[in-house]
Amino acid sequence: MKIVVIGGTGLIGSKLTALLRDRGHAVVAASPSTGVDTISGAGLADALAGAAVVIDVANAPSFEDRAVMDFFQTSGRNLLAAEAAAGVEHHVVLSIVNTDRMPDNGYFQAKVEQERLVAASGIPHSIVRATQFMEFLGAIAATHTDGDTVRLATGLFQPIAADDVAAILAETALGAPRNGVIDIAGPDRAPFPAIVGRYMAAVGDDRGVIGDPEARYFGGRVEELSLVPTGEARLGRIGLDAWLRRAPRR
Repeated sequence: MKIVVIGGTGLIGSKLTALLRDRGHAVVAASPSTGVDTISGAGLADALAGAAVVIDVANAPSFEDRAVMDFFQTSGRNLLAAEAAAGVEHHVVLSIVNTDRMPDNGYFQAKVEQERLVAASGIPHSIVRATQFMEFLGAIAATHTDGDTVRLATGLFQPIAADDVAAILAETALGAPRNGVIDIAGPDRAPFPAIVGRYMAAVGDDRGVIGDPEARYFGGRVEELSLVPTGEARLGRIGLDAWLRRAPRR
């Protein structure tokens, strides 16, 4: 089966492409670096010709509110129109758990718009909403640093390993379209400062970590359950401790 992975050279896309190729599928890793641009449309029709499944894991190059909204609107419209013309049978998109519950987070709102476009397209689809990736714990600590302290919201956090995200996306893509949402998360749930503190201790980062109920998450206000699944969810197999044993030390 021919499968096109949009964003196929990134963190999740490269793992997903390798998994699907190992299972014998013809996979196109589509990204601007491979000549496929969902913003301009360049190379899109050729990449999708004969494809049965498209998996969209592309990310915006900028996190500025207007830029990220423009990216997901333009990319989504171009991609879905090209899929309709090519007769694609299943569209899978990677989104974010509770993306519709943080209205003051511009990135989350752009993902809401992406999901809306997918649901309205008429193409059979599956929307996979993931919690934050364990691979981004270091970046989260860096962006929430105040002097020698990492200041984080006190809500619950449940990060998932990128390997698990790729595995679940592959399984979803090879199954029947859900025409709905699947939540996925890691197996460990704890307050946000506790999770990031475990990461920092494991990599030898001696900055302090404190919980602040008023701290924002990339601009969004965080309630207790803002960043974790609130209902049924598929859990990854890789726990935080197992992932941390492989994490490079500072």
